[in-house]
Amino acid sequence: MTKRVAVVTGGMGGLGEAICLKLAAMGHHVVTTYSPGNTRSADWIKDMKAKGYDMRAVQVDVAESDSCQKAVAKIESETGPIDILVNNAGITRDMTFKKMGKVDWDAVLRTNLDSVFNMTKPVCDGMVERSWGRIINISSINGSKGAFGQTNYSAAKSGMYGFTKALALEVARKGVTVNTISPGYIGTKMVLAVPKEVLDSKIIPQIPVGRLGKPDEVAGLVAYLCSEEAAFVTGANIAINGGQHMQ
Repeated sequence: MTKRVAVVTGGMGGLGEAICLKLAAMGHHVVTTYSPGNTRSADWIKDMKAKGYDMRAVQVDVAESDSCQKAVAKIESETGPIDILVNNAGITRDMTFKKMGKVDWDAVLRTNLDSVFNMTKPVCDGMVERSWGRIINISSINGSKGAFGQTNYSAAKSGMYGFTKALALEVARKGVTVNTISPGYIGTKMVLAVPKEVLDSKIIPQIPVGRLGKPDEVAGLVAYLCSEEAAFVTGANIAINGGQHMQ
């Protein structure tokens, strides 16, 4: 297998960390990004080294185009041209539309959707020139079906898929694939922090397979889409939600 340079935004926890570990286990050179407010980057790198993985981390504000351009330039000068980009970074500001302010809308759209443009723009041309690239956008089940109190988040996650389809058409003949993955409820620390009675009575009963997804299962799907075998998969929105929402 050819070793590639893979960048995972927001990879220092939850689903992003599982993706980083999976890609590193495949032999790729993995670089994650972390936000300016993150104070545990050095500890995370040490933890990864203790597990046998030599990963790198670069600070970037994914909501700011200039910050992303500088981060990509730094990664490419120190590690090499970026072959794989996983747009995973995201936030929530959940509340009903009645209570939602412009600040809450802007924060989620900029971090969850603008970031996809900001990170993809400086890497896509290089992928096209080299005739190989994988761009994977981590969306959500709620981008497909909507969710109460998430007009901002659902709009951003749905917008990812429109971006995916349009860009996939533009670069398909150049050996670059662009896909979206839409996870359902995954057993990350954030989801597991939900009270058990709520999980057992309201969330898990909605999932036909009867359990939460595993971060490794989503990471495995990312790994497939990064592979040579996935060269014919592009412009897709792949649901991984245990049957909770079937498109």
